[in-house]
Amino acid sequence: MSTEGATSSGLAPPGGRGGAGRPRAASSNAKSLTIGAVCKQLERDFPDISISKIRYLEDQKLVSPQRTRGGYRLYGPTDVQRLRTILKLQRDEFLPLRVIRQELASGRAESEVAQGSMPDPKALRRTSLSGPTKAAELPLSEVLDDTGAEASLVRELEEFGVIRGERHDGETLYDDTDREIVRAVAQLARFGVGGRNLRVFRTSADREAALLEQILAPALRSRNPERRREAVDTLENLAAIASHLKHLLLVRDLRKLTS
Repeated sequence: MSTEGATSSGLAPPGGRGGAGRPRAASSNAKSLTIGAVCKQLERDFPDISISKIRYLEDQKLVSPQRTRGGYRLYGPTDVQRLRTILKLQRDEFLPLRVIRQELASGRAESEVAQGSMPDPKALRRTSLSGPTKAAELPLSEVLDDTGAEASLVRELEEFGVIRGERHDGETLYDDTDREIVRAVAQLARFGVGGRNLRVFRTSADREAALLEQILAPALRSRNPERRREAVDTLENLAAIASHLKHLLLVRDLRKLTS
């Protein structure tokens, strides 16, 4: 590790000799990291990262660090950000390297992922069960502007029962939950997933809701307001646990594709 750090001065401009030259070289390469330092920095967010994996991504032409005259890799801030983008797309969206390469080539992935426009499951807005139910009041035009979805996709989601708009004065209106569903599906649509493919999600949600209802139905129907409030809180916690369990099972199965 120390040897790689020492060789970083090989990138300094010619003529930097003696005590005056060395500090200047160290300053110019202050932001350059060895592969070991990059691995240590990334493992805070990506515990499975390793030096061999970083080298593999380089072999796949997904990242191209500079090389010193001695052949050591030096990663600048742009290289590290690019690695973060690749690892984030792998972890959060399960994208294969072929698709990640296309995303990087398009110039969209690095800026979008860095700014968080791609949905991160840990950052998705959580809809509270205990909060007041907001009436459907979003027109189609507003949903489309906010989510970037096509009108045909929204119609398809309604056709397959994924969202349920309400008719008011001849216009179909949607609530916040419908809008967030459209937003998520619009991201899936980038990879060819349409409304008809979402039946499995709809069926799974219906079955989970039925199970939780079976567990808490007596308390939810209680005449005691305090007991009903406690039941709603419990229902929300159970929904979060069920969602996390489903995510873990999905990750476990998808890992088979990358092994």
